[in-house]
Amino acid sequence: MNGSQPAGSPSPVVLDVWCELQCPDCHAALDDVRALRARYGDRLDVRLRHFPLEKHKHAFAAAQAAEEALEQGQGWPYVEAVLARTAELGERGEPVLLDVARELGLDAEEFDTALIDGRHILIVDADQAEGKAIGVTGTPTYVIGGERLDGGKSQEGLRERIEEIADRLLAGSAEG
Repeated sequence: MNGSQPAGSPSPVVLDVWCELQCPDCHAALDDVRALRARYGDRLDVRLRHFPLEKHKHAFAAAQAAEEALEQGQGWPYVEAVLARTAELGERGEPVLLDVARELGLDAEEFDTALIDGRHILIVDADQAEGKAIGVTGTPTYVIGGERLDGGKSQEGLRERIEEIADRLLAGSAEG
């Protein structure tokens, strides 16, 4: 249990977004993620989970860079900026990750060092292993309330389905 919640305040509903930063489908899904964050605010804990795909050779480095951005306080802005440049990341590779860090005012030298020393590899590996264990096969995939929703083939109707589940979970936690 999370002990940091004040007594009587419901815990936020967790939405895990299994994502890959070189994936055009994940870029397309950003609008839905933004809308969900805007609608629910702190009642919905949107957690980025890494699932780099082998077909994208820079995805693993991008996942590590996203963890470094999180450590420097700019996790989601960094993820959104990299997803906006999936094609460029595919062409130019790691220099794009450092460019985005610089553009956001982050310590790009620290990003470079983090990619070299591999300090975030265990987090990425753990996410990927957990994703495989629960049946994630592509990105984006959402998990909310124990339900897995695969957005890799189509985003059609997914946001509405996530909202239905979130509303049900939030109503249940308010009663408890």
